[in-house]
Amino acid sequence: MNSTKINDLGLLIIRLGFAGMFLSHGLPKAQKLFAGDFQFADPIGLGPAFSLVLTVLAEALCSILIIIGFKTKWVCIPPMITMLVAAFIIHGDDPFGKKEFALLYFFGFLAIAIFGAGNYSLDGRMKS
Repeated sequence: MNSTKINDLGLLIIRLGFAGMFLSHGLPKAQKLFAGDFQFADPIGLGPAFSLVLTVLAEALCSILIIIGFKTKWVCIPPMITMLVAAFIIHGDDPFGKKEFALLYFFGFLAIAIFGAGNYSLDGRMKS
């Protein structure tokens, strides 16, 4: 296997791993949204319902788009913002251990945004 294919395989694994695990956080929030339960944290003062919608978009929809590799570099931005809000606003007064998971997701999505989706993605198929 040549180095390009190994790099593409690595990008696929990182995309599936980070976005798949992130999706597991977004799906319960999506179910809550679709059930009409709009009680949610309002960390930046936009209102609980709007904060929930933004979080569902970042954690569920963007995760799915990252998994399939569609517009990956751009789609990583909402999850990155969501994780910075989680780390520094929601868990701002908490010890580092509470911020750590959000920061791990942030850096994972930052790496995906920098390196792209690779050839094993819709982005890769569309450029061929």
